[in-house]
Amino acid sequence: MAHFELAAGQVARAVVHRTVEEVWFVLSGRGEMWRRQGAREETVVLEPGVCVTIPLGTHFQFRASPSEGVAAVAVTMPPWPGPGEAVFVEGPWPASFPAS
Repeated sequence: MAHFELAAGQVARAVVHRTVEEVWFVLSGRGEMWRRQGAREETVVLEPGVCVTIPLGTHFQFRASPSEGVAAVAVTMPPWPGPGEAVFVEGPWPASFPAS
């Protein structure tokens, strides 16, 4: 299980996973998650109690609202294999963090 948290106004890097699917559960705060799978693209509002699935091959990015941070927990199936699983891709919003 992983814990993700962004402060108000922060934007994560957009990624796609190589081998895992992911399920997120929002614990607190407000934000948005963009997902694109093939021709299907959508933005989901993140708020406490929302559960979001990220199927294998889905490009996704999340951000906190300008006035409030957001926190979520996530699990992957199969378990996270290690470095190199998440590949940076282009997303709809400029990221707050540089590529590493």
